[in-house]
Amino acid sequence: MTINIQSVQFKADQDLLDLADRKAKKLSTFYDKIISVDIYMKMEEKSSAVKDKKVSVKCNIPGTSLFAEETSKMFEEGIDLAVDSIRRQLKKHKAKLRAN
Repeated sequence: MTINIQSVQFKADQDLLDLADRKAKKLSTFYDKIISVDIYMKMEEKSSAVKDKKVSVKCNIPGTSLFAEETSKMFEEGIDLAVDSIRRQLKKHKAKLRAN
């Protein structure tokens, strides 16, 4: 499984990169045929002075790709929410495969 982490419009510190890597590696416990996981972290400016953090996770598996996108005040929270969404999608995909 290949893990690609990109930070757009900012320089991510090593702790944040390690957290994203650790969370992505945990996905392989739910589905062992994952080809790659791409994580994109981006600072999003709204019309006011508030900056939201957007995290997008794309999980490539044989036959399809799963995608989740979350916006929160902190990247750590966004990573948790997006990876949880991918985990649920992996479980549904695995259940569909078993049903067939």
